[in-house]
Amino acid sequence: MDNDTRRKKQQQLMTELIERKIRLHAEHLYNQRGKAEGHALQDWVEAESQVLENSILAPLYLKTRREAVSSDLKSSDTAQFGTSNSSVSEAGAS
Repeated sequence: MDNDTRRKKQQQLMTELIERKIRLHAEHLYNQRGKAEGHALQDWVEAESQVLENSILAPLYLKTRREAVSSDLKSSDTAQFGTSNSSVSEAGAS
């Protein structure tokens, strides 16, 4: 395995660890509130903020999340318009 692949796998594992911590903290907030429904997003954002403020891995997590959202948006555009990224690139290159 080359260094770049190893680095990407390590970053992915670290990102998953942080996300797991956020998920557990959000669940803790939910339980503290008496398991009242309808606040999942609020719990997630609060948990994310609290976990990331104490983590040296916050920049890596945020970068990974931005890349995932960007990738999801590109995938939804592809599905919506029936084009692939490669055909869009090829069309733009003409």
